Amino acid sequence: MKKTIRNLFLVVIAVAAAACGRPSRPSTIGTTPEVERRVDRLLAQMTLAEKIGQMNQVSAGGAVSNYAESVRSGQVGSILNEVDPVRINEFQRIAVEESRLGIPLLVGRDVIHGFHTVFPIPLGLAASFDPALVEEGARIAALEATAQGVRWTFSPMLDIARDPRWGRIAEGSGEDTWLDARMGEAMVRGYQGTQWDTTAMAACIKHFVGYGAAEGGRDYNSTFLTERQLRNIYLPPFEAAVKAGALTLMTSFNDNDGVPSTGNKFVVKDILRGEWGFDGLVVTDWNSMGEMISHGYGADRREVALQAVRAGVDMDMMTFGFISHLEELVHSGAVREADIDAAVRNILRVKVLLGLFEHPYVDVAAAGAVQYAPEHLDAARRTAEESAVLLKNDGVLPLDASRVRTILVTGPLADAPHDQLGTWAFDGQKEHTVTPLAALRERFPGRVVYVPGLENSRQKRERFDDVVAAARRADVVLAFLGEEAILSGEAHSLADLNLKGSQSELLAALKAAGKPVVATVMAGRPLTIERDLPNCGALLYAFHPGTMGGPALANLIFGDVVPSGKTPVSFLRTVGQAPLYYNHNMTGRPYQGEMLLDDIGPEAGQTSLGNTSYYLDYGAYPLFPFGYGLSYTSFAYSDLALDKASYARDGVVRASFTLSNTGSREGTEVVQAYVRDLVGSITRPVKELKHFERVSLKPGESRQLTVEIPVADLAFWGADGTKKVEPGDFQLWIAGDSASGEPVSFRVE
Repeated sequence: MKKTIRNLFLVVIAVAAAACGRPSRPSTIGTTPEVERRVDRLLAQMTLAEKIGQMNQVSAGGAVSNYAESVRSGQVGSILNEVDPVRINEFQRIAVEESRLGIPLLVGRDVIHGFHTVFPIPLGLAASFDPALVEEGARIAALEATAQGVRWTFSPMLDIARDPRWGRIAEGSGEDTWLDARMGEAMVRGYQGTQWDTTAMAACIKHFVGYGAAEGGRDYNSTFLTERQLRNIYLPPFEAAVKAGALTLMTSFNDNDGVPSTGNKFVVKDILRGEWGFDGLVVTDWNSMGEMISHGYGADRREVALQAVRAGVDMDMMTFGFISHLEELVHSGAVREADIDAAVRNILRVKVLLGLFEHPYVDVAAAGAVQYAPEHLDAARRTAEESAVLLKNDGVLPLDASRVRTILVTGPLADAPHDQLGTWAFDGQKEHTVTPLAALRERFPGRVVYVPGLENSRQKRERFDDVVAAARRADVVLAFLGEEAILSGEAHSLADLNLKGSQSELLAALKAAGKPVVATVMAGRPLTIERDLPNCGALLYAFHPGTMGGPALANLIFGDVVPSGKTPVSFLRTVGQAPLYYNHNMTGRPYQGEMLLDDIGPEAGQTSLGNTSYYLDYGAYPLFPFGYGLSYTSFAYSDLALDKASYARDGVVRASFTLSNTGSREGTEVVQAYVRDLVGSITRPVKELKHFERVSLKPGESRQLTVEIPVADLAFWGADGTKKVEPGDFQLWIAGDSASGEPVSFRVE
C-alpha cells in the first residue's frame, strides 16, 4: 500500500509539473529556466497539427523532394538514416527557412560502435572493463557523426543478456548489471560531450525494458520478468544512464508479462518519468507501436497510438500512428492536448539543448576531414587490443618474431574486412578495415603464406590438403575463425553456437600437421568452443574488433601488447546450458560436485547421482566464467582484509589487499570485487560484481590497493517492495574473475 501511495504521489507531481511546463525536480538532462521559457514560447505558437508533427519520425530514402512538403508543413520532427551532409543541410534548410516556425529537425542514425572509424562491438567494449576508453570511443563516434549532420544515436543498448542464442547480445555489455551500468554511463558521456556543443550527439538508451531476456533467445520474443527482477537486474543500468544525463530513451519490441513496452504505462510513465524524473525524449523502436497490433494488444493504429501516448511515449518511429490519429483522438477527448504538449516539450527541450536552433547546418567542406583521423584509428586499435580475451595459452604465445621465418595465415576471418566490423556498422567502410592478413603482411613482408582454407565461416569442406601442406612448411599457424557479421545482431538468433561450416575440422587438420597453432576467434557472441580448444596451443577471442582489429591482433600475438581483456559474459560448454550466468540465485540444493553421466557405471543406483542443481552430462559450470581472461604474465592476490568487521548502512566498505605481478612481463590486471548477501528477505545472488579497476604492474612489482564499496550499493528491492540495504552478514571476494578468490566476511548493522 505504501508503495502504491508513493507511486501515485510521484505521478501526480509529474502531471502537475507537465501541466505548467516545468520539471518537478532537478532536470535529468540539464535543462534550465531559460530553456524552459524558450520551449514554452515556441509551444504557445504551435497549432495542434504542428505539435503532432514534432512527434513524427521518418526514415529518409530517395529524393529530398519526397519529404520536402511534409518537412515544410511541420509534419516531421525527426529523420533517420540520412548521413549525406549535403542532403541533411537541405532537409534542415527546408525546416528552418521554409516552415512556419523554423523548428530544426533532429537527425538520427544507428551509430552503435563507431561511425566511420569502427570500434569493437559493444560486447567487445565491455570485455575491456575500461569505461574511460569506451567513453573516448563514443566521443570519437560523435565527432565523426556530427560532422556529417547526425545529432542523435540509438545507443547505448543496456539490455542485460544472459542467453548467447540472442543475436543482439553483440550490441550490449553482457550478463552483469554493474558492468552494464558503468559502460552505459561512459557511452552517454562520450556521445553527448558538452551541451550546446555542435559535436554533442544525443544518446538514446535502449531497449526499455527487459528485451535481453527474450524467451529462448529468439529475437522479438516475449519476456516474463517480475517487477522485482526488473528493478534488481534490468532497470539499474537505465537508471544509471538517466543519472548520467542521457537525453533520450527508446522503448523495446518485447511484451513483458503480456504488456508491450511501447504501451507499458508502468515502466515508462510511472518508473521512468515518475520515479526517476526523466525529462528527456522517449521514442519508440522502429514500428514498435504498430507491432502492438501484431501482439494483439490493439486492434488498429488508432488504438495503439492512444496506448502509446497514454504510456508516455513522445515520438513515433515509422508507425505513423501519431501523425495519422492523434489530432482526431484529441478532438474526441480520448487524449488531452496537455499530454501532447508534455510530449512536444520533451522533444523541443532536447533540440534546444543540442543547440540545433543556433546551429542547424554542418560545414560540408570540413565533414570529411575528421573521418578516420589518425588519432581515431589509434584509439580504435588500443580498444581492440584491450577488448581481446586470451582464453588458452600453453606457452606458444607471445610469438618471438625473430624465431619465426614462415607464418601460415588461414581461416575465413583472416581477410574479411566487412565481417571484422561486426553487426551494426552501417557507416564503416570495408576498404578502410585493416585485416589480420594485411597487418601481418605489412609487418613481415615475404614471410606470410596465406591459404584461406574456407572462403567464409559457413563453407563446408571435406579435406584440407592444401592448408595442411602449407602448415607443414611453416613455423607457426595463425588460424582466424569465427562468424560473419550477419550471423549476430538484430533478428539473427542462433540455436547452434558451434563454429559454423567446417571451421572445427580445419582447426583439427592444422593440429594434425604438427606445428604450433594459434587460433583467433572473431564473433558477435560467445560461441561454444570447448571442442576446439584441444586443437590449438593458444586461443584469443576478439568480439568483432572493428576497423583496426588486424593490427591489434598482430600486436597481441607477437607480444607488443599483453592481453588484458576479460569475459563480459559466461562462455558455455554447450548451448543446452543456456541461460547460464555467474550471478544466479542460490538454490535450495546447490551443486556440490556430483558425479557426471560418464562417471556412472551400469551398476550405479539412482541415489549415486545426487539431487542438486546441475546437468548429468555437463555439470553446473560454464567453460569460462564471467570476468575470466589470461595474460602473458601472472597475478597473485594476497592479504585481503577489511578495515572493520561491521558497517552502518550509510558507511563504506574498505577492503585492502596486495596485488603482485608474479610473472616476467609487465601486464594489466582487471581487479574485480564481488559481494554476497548471505540472508535476505528474498533469495539473493551467489555473487554480484560491485567494483572493478584496471591495475598495471611491472614484473615482480607488488602494490597494496584499497577497494571502496559504499554500503548503499548493497541495496536491493526486497519482499516489501522497497529498495534498501538489509542488515545482516555478507561475504566479499577480490579476484581476477568471478570464480576465483577466497572471501572475507563482514556485517551490516
